[in-house]
Amino acid sequence: MLTGLDVILEKGLPELAGMRSGLITNHTGVDRSLRSTIDLLQDNDSIELVALFGPEHGVRGEAQAGAEVSGTIDQRTGLPVYSLYGETRTPTPEMLEGLDALIFDIQDAGVRFYTYVSTMMNTQGAAASAGLKFVVLDRPNPISGASIEGNLLDPNFESFVGCHPILLRHGLTVGELARLFAANRGWSDPVVVPMEGWTREWWFDETGLPWVFPSPNLPTLNSLTLYPGTCLIEGTNVSEGRGTTRPFELVGAPWLDPFRLAAEMERLGLPGVTFRPTYFTPTFSKHAGAACGGVQIHILKREAMRPAEMGIHLLDVLRKLDPDAFAWRGSPEGKHSLDLLLGSDVPRRLLDAGESVAQITAGWAEDARAFEEQRQHFLLYR
Repeated sequence: MLTGLDVILEKGLPELAGMRSGLITNHTGVDRSLRSTIDLLQDNDSIELVALFGPEHGVRGEAQAGAEVSGTIDQRTGLPVYSLYGETRTPTPEMLEGLDALIFDIQDAGVRFYTYVSTMMNTQGAAASAGLKFVVLDRPNPISGASIEGNLLDPNFESFVGCHPILLRHGLTVGELARLFAANRGWSDPVVVPMEGWTREWWFDETGLPWVFPSPNLPTLNSLTLYPGTCLIEGTNVSEGRGTTRPFELVGAPWLDPFRLAAEMERLGLPGVTFRPTYFTPTFSKHAGAACGGVQIHILKREAMRPAEMGIHLLDVLRKLDPDAFAWRGSPEGKHSLDLLLGSDVPRRLLDAGESVAQITAGWAEDARAFEEQRQHFLLYR
């Protein structure tokens, strides 16, 4: 199969002829031979590349999660690099001055709270305001474009980890998301360069494309498969495995009994996964240098998994095992971190009230039906 980048390298893109273009990309922007989008477009005579824009982790993927990134000059190309994860997360008029088009080429994770989605929406909105053409070089949804799950974001909880009312696991490609954003926000339609040969049900390892980890703490497809659920642990004082070789596959804390935690999770009989008791010591992030008792989550059948629902079960069990040690984390926005990740404060409040996971997720099926009906209008691949 061919990504949008592979397609324009093979067939060209007349819409960009003679246009001074800025490129929003990072280390995941590569062709089938792992050559960088930056280098390929700079060497392409039909595209005038004049500026680079970097998301979280930087344009070359050099920064750790949450670390602010500064503007600089790209050492390889000499092009100016504007950071969209530093003083501003939206391109300023000064950054866009002299540009005719913005090109987006980043591998997304398929989850609403992944910040690359927010960077795309912010740059798409800035392009619309400035009258620039917005071009998306499409890439696969790595955790399949056929499965959707979770709740719709409440607009009252929009943030950089939830920029638009879509499902937590949305099942869309970045090109399809850009089409949805444009329609919902009244922007001009983006130019989407579709992939060729992609099947909607495929997971990333079925595409034949080389795997480039999308961010430092998502090194494998397994970690990304669990991410829609285990990232919710970020909203607590329990470790989600950052600082280990298995981020988002390990969950634990110094006060937890791993055998009790594993037994409680196994008792639930959740589909597609099993929980192994283990100990781990993070080298950075939460509980750095402290031995944590917890579980490693092993995927048995990924198609059967409901990772977001599993994440709510984990929160419920972790809170009940030691309510005195367990705590919710805040955020710079002044709201609970979990509320921003889930796009609602209802799940946290229901957990605190002792309600069941079934009650917390009761509205998810209706949200999924509504979103499935909406997204049909923007699908590029059937």
